[in-house]
Amino acid sequence: MAEKLNFDLVSPERLLLSEQVDMVTVPGAEGDMGIMGGHAPVMSTLRPGVIGVQVEGQPERRYFVRGGFAEVTPAGLTVLAEHTVPLAELDAAALAREIANAEEDLADAKSDEARQRAQEKLDQLKSLREVA
Repeated sequence: MAEKLNFDLVSPERLLLSEQVDMVTVPGAEGDMGIMGGHAPVMSTLRPGVIGVQVEGQPERRYFVRGGFAEVTPAGLTVLAEHTVPLAELDAAALAREIANAEEDLADAKSDEARQRAQEKLDQLKSLREVA
């Protein structure tokens, strides 16, 4: 039997998940990483993408993350995500409204900094729409 992995998924609002799993796929800045029990220590920033959580005998659970950090230690994997949405709970109509609002924010931006923030948010929302 394969070694289990202690996995914690944390967002600024709350602890979303804390359990033993078989494997977690993480969207690292340098590419997707598959993490299993006994993995070598590593730390990575996250790009917007999907975390996949696998537990034997259960369907894969998927979470969209918008940035953050992943750290593998001998104790397990901890993901500190800037924003997390379980894909099973995604509301397509609400996402479409958020994209429309972000497009308006981008058009109304008065400074380069505001324009950059608005563009980043719009890009992240469009990434979420693609994976949903």
